[in-house]
Amino acid sequence: MTLDLNLIRARFPALRRPVIYFDNPGGTQIAQPALERMMNYLTLHNANHGGAFASSRESDAVLETAHQAVADWLNAARAEEIVFGANMTTLTLHISRSIARTWQPGETIVVTRLDHDANISPWLLAAQDRGCRVRWVDFHPEDGTLDLDDLARALEEKPRLVAVGYASNALGTINPVRQITEMAHAVGAWVYVDAVQYAAHGPIDVQALGCDFLVCSAYKFFGPHVGVLYGRYEHLEALTAYKVRPAPGTPPGKFETGTQNHEGIAGVLGALEYLEWVGRTFGAAIDGAEVMAYTGRRRVFKQAMLAIRTYEAELSRALLEVLEATPGVTLYGLRDRARLDERVPTVSFTLEGWHPRAVAAALDRAGIYVWDGNFYALAVTERLGLEERGGLVRVGPVHYNTLEEIQRLGEALRHLQREAA
Repeated sequence: MTLDLNLIRARFPALRRPVIYFDNPGGTQIAQPALERMMNYLTLHNANHGGAFASSRESDAVLETAHQAVADWLNAARAEEIVFGANMTTLTLHISRSIARTWQPGETIVVTRLDHDANISPWLLAAQDRGCRVRWVDFHPEDGTLDLDDLARALEEKPRLVAVGYASNALGTINPVRQITEMAHAVGAWVYVDAVQYAAHGPIDVQALGCDFLVCSAYKFFGPHVGVLYGRYEHLEALTAYKVRPAPGTPPGKFETGTQNHEGIAGVLGALEYLEWVGRTFGAAIDGAEVMAYTGRRRVFKQAMLAIRTYEAELSRALLEVLEATPGVTLYGLRDRARLDERVPTVSFTLEGWHPRAVAAALDRAGIYVWDGNFYALAVTERLGLEERGGLVRVGPVHYNTLEEIQRLGEALRHLQREAA
């Protein structure tokens, strides 16, 4: 069954506003079930952790349910492998300190030029603190794909950790994370995956990937501003956590410092309940090998994300066609229609005669929201030679966007191009 956009869009209150949200790579709109979970928590169960009274017990039950829901969504082995925090950046800065305690001076870590800086700078700082060497892996500027030959050369140095993105937040490239993990594990390196940009667009199975850690942010998959970290339990158990003394000594509590954003975590649960609804409503016909290995809610989640991925391939195709047909547009990243499964529908470009910020401002006046700049993917815009020119314009539809909205974007860009002529 294809997605019914009327039903989908009715679940997002923000979409009642007569604008087009193509700013989704920076944060999606929130689903109604997530809002309801947050309101319900704050009005009925608002309490701190571990109290000997009803609302505290109820609050703890919501948080435990949310941990299990995320574990099911990511196919983690157990709920204790899920850690909540403020956002992906904060979680990574926090746990990078714990991981770096296991490194010795002179050892190597690997980062890539395709990544968001939140999966680069924490490791640069940790390496600096521990006297470790940083090895950068390049990407191919012509199509935005990671240079796996360069990665192989980097792995010859037997690094302790490889930090890599699941999908580029600037160019949309989906990296072959399972292959990268196998390559890294073959030389004894841990793999830390930034899945922030990918999480809204396709299924994730941390056990199949084999990665050691994976992070994402709920506000990128239709929830509130909360970060999520998956870590293999043996790693979380063994690592030293930077925490206050009365805090729990076992995962996940040892890494969830202070009083957490309980209502936000309740909202994460609501966002996943929305995705479960998508799976039950539109994913039942998806019954191939990609879902048959799972049961119960884990299967439903995979069906939901595969249904979303199938529809978003149409959006990617339409978006590339519209942008390629617009005079003055230069596209960056994968453009081959036969390789749409290697990208998410996050597409970046420049428009001749226009500064990226001016394009975004002009589109705003047309009721179309897009991002401009480097999006904290500073290494990408520097590698492409665009940082000093204002970076890129980024358009990022998700499954609640329509083909008609993409056509309106094309009309607006053609109007701008005529203005510049």
